[in-house]
Amino acid sequence: MKHIVKILTFLVAITAVWISLLQTAMIPQSHTWLLPLYFIVSLGCYGLLMVGVGLMQFPTCPQEAILLQQDVIEAKEFLKHKGVDVGSD
Repeated sequence: MKHIVKILTFLVAITAVWISLLQTAMIPQSHTWLLPLYFIVSLGCYGLLMVGVGLMQFPTCPQEAILLQQDVIEAKEFLKHKGVDVGSD
């Protein structure tokens, strides 16, 4: 619940800044109307960056890979005993 409060607070703050920029005309109005679009595009870029960083730092688990290979071999042997053709791999 605390996370949603942070998000809503952030959105209210961004909206307040946007409305104040529209009212004060510090930035040309044609640019001010595009700020929400810029914000959404920036959030999308940030999200893609975080996914990329997460994939680059994804941990490898060599022990789990060995266990998985043993499970695959065991499953192939079980299926061969049941008469299922599992290939020559």
